[in-house]
Amino acid sequence: MDLIERNKELMKKFEQMINTADEKLAEELVAGDAPFFTPANPEPLYGGKGYLSVVHWMRSGFSDVQWHIKDMVASEDKVAVHWELTGTNDGEFMGIKPTGKKISVSVMNFYYFNKDGKVTNDIAAEGMIGIFRGIGAM
Repeated sequence: MDLIERNKELMKKFEQMINTADEKLAEELVAGDAPFFTPANPEPLYGGKGYLSVVHWMRSGFSDVQWHIKDMVASEDKVAVHWELTGTNDGEFMGIKPTGKKISVSVMNFYYFNKDGKVTNDIAAEGMIGIFRGIGAM
């Protein structure tokens, strides 16, 4: 399997990891020194557990949040993914009380891989506007 196909397969496993918050998969798929950021935390979070903290942060406001790969384009060291994020705003999110509204938001992320096939970085296109629009905060 070439690196492009490997990276696409890894993203399918990554989708499973974020939708199940599987710590074992997170450790397998994410480099331990990979930094991740959330609006809720000014300091980077590292590795698989750090990435899952982003997932748990989203679940605090949307307990049923799910990410679905709609499309992806891969190269030998990165993958661009068009995600559809869905969920119900049933918890407080960034200071906004739960609305009970269901959201469906289009999100774009770029994932970078090391030579071992682990995610080293995730650059997200700003999806917060869509989330706030979806819960009626904008």
